[in-house]
Amino acid sequence: MSEQPRLSSQTLEIGASRIAILETSGRGPAVVLVHGNSSSSRIWQRTLAGPLADKYRLVTIDLPGHGQSADAAPADRATAYSIPGYAAVIRDVVRKLSLDRAVVVGWSLGGHAVLEASPELPDAAGFMVFGAPPLPFPLPPDLGGAFLKLGLGFQQDWTPEEAREYVDDFLVAGATPPAFLLEDALRTDGHARGSLAASLGTIGYRDEAMLVKTLAKPLAILHGAREQVVAQGYLDAIAPSIPELWRGKVQVIADAGHALQWEQHAAFDALLDAFVQDCAG
Repeated sequence: MSEQPRLSSQTLEIGASRIAILETSGRGPAVVLVHGNSSSSRIWQRTLAGPLADKYRLVTIDLPGHGQSADAAPADRATAYSIPGYAAVIRDVVRKLSLDRAVVVGWSLGGHAVLEASPELPDAAGFMVFGAPPLPFPLPPDLGGAFLKLGLGFQQDWTPEEAREYVDDFLVAGATPPAFLLEDALRTDGHARGSLAASLGTIGYRDEAMLVKTLAKPLAILHGAREQVVAQGYLDAIAPSIPELWRGKVQVIADAGHALQWEQHAAFDALLDAFVQDCAG
């Protein structure tokens, strides 16, 4: 039996934030993994426990107010809990850990933060996002048809029942979420959701729909065929305008919902492996 990949953890001081990091012992190219709203690095645990952990230097980030990272101080919430604030954390972690040639992967809110950070990561090998449709700025009232539903992602305070309703949408309809998804949702600082909602109209974010048209690095976009949150039609419509889109189209994973890296982790890992190899080549 092969030895399990080794994981190390550390806490980095990033500006005013204490950010929790997990890292595997793989000696290959670096891959940075960023989770979504009201989640944590635990969403990547199947990849961290699989063969890619031996092959690559996998690094996960817990965003401020999530997982093992510290909550933002009240005076810092408005900026820390925004897409630019999360992007700044990704950028600074990449610099602090010398991950300049990494493939940077973002899921859901993490995907939007990765797109936001991409112009400040000029040496990155490539970017992968899923559950994160590239949005125009300003955000249109109907969200441009990018989402099937948003659930409770912008609601500051949740009951346990509302938290369960939120994480139910991560998976295919009718699936039972693993316990850690609910634990992570309930652990998340509620101000991270409330401040994020407010920031969209104040701090704003980069025009992602325009950004992906001018991105000079490979961009992979993945999608779960049984998504409950993101509309595939929106992704398919924007795909032809992305010159660096990997394999020329959105990569759809069958029998997966929003959290495809958990539900269909073997298929996800295979696509991630192929993308990293293509970026390295």
